[in-house]
Amino acid sequence: MSKPGKARYRLSAVKASYAEAVGGDVVEVETDDGKVYTFPHPLFADDETNKQLDAAEGDLGKARVLLGDQWDAFVKSGGDANGLMLVFVAARADMQDTMGKHRPPRK
Repeated sequence: MSKPGKARYRLSAVKASYAEAVGGDVVEVETDDGKVYTFPHPLFADDETNKQLDAAEGDLGKARVLLGDQWDAFVKSGGDANGLMLVFVAARADMQDTMGKHRPPRK
């Protein structure tokens, strides 16, 4: 039992609240030919993905980590590493704006 006056948050409720606030737990990228590719939202990337992103070299390495086996199709659709990383940076910037304004529910 928590002490009186202490904040308690339910993990699943907080995650759901932030997912709703940032538009979901994945980021969608549409190429000019109308195909849609997805990668984990920066706020919700798992530990392994974050570790791989940290270890990846340059935009190409990071883009391949983000898209995984979607990478080849993304390139065939006209996508490139720099463009994908611009989307990633935009998602992070939006996330930071949202984090400053959003208040998750308490239990």
